Amino acid sequence: MSSLKADFDELRERIRHGREIGHGGFEPIYYLVFPPTQILAVKRQTPAWVAKLQQDGWQVYRYSLAEAIWTLLKADPLWGLCLAQDQLAPLDWARTSESIADILTREDGLLQHLESMLDRLDGQPNALLLVTDLEALHQYLRIGAIESKLQGRLSVPMIFLYPGIRTGKTSLKFLGFYPPDGNYRSVHVGG
Repeated sequence: MSSLKADFDELRERIRHGREIGHGGFEPIYYLVFPPTQILAVKRQTPAWVAKLQQDGWQVYRYSLAEAIWTLLKADPLWGLCLAQDQLAPLDWARTSESIADILTREDGLLQHLESMLDRLDGQPNALLLVTDLEALHQYLRIGAIESKLQGRLSVPMIFLYPGIRTGKTSLKFLGFYPPDGNYRSVHVGG
């Protein structure tokens, strides 16, 4: 099993080579795949990884899915109703999860939020988007669904810090217990 440090160093190398390839059909989406048991270790390492990417010449922008989800929930006009329903039946987790999933996927809300960040980075030659907190998507949606809608629309490299397991060249098991999803067209390192 490889170490987080070795996997991150390999990822940096792949990003560097991807930058040299240019836009000739290469989609600059990368996943650093790590066992879910290492989520806290990855969170501790992230500031050092950002510093190393900056030393490599990248202007790193962090996009936390946990923060994005919370922003979307608070801004939704039905959030107050969701909270009221939750207070009436606090143990009805299925309904709560369904309500949150509806808010995040309605009109591709989370995807649009991420795309707005990418739009702000468009045209910045050394910009790199680091997407963290993928575990916050648990029960609501998979990042593969978002990645597939981003295909052909990226102008900056994206790194997803992915808690899961590789089950083949393109298949990943989110959090190690979801069924393998082989619809990824990105570069996977680790796992």
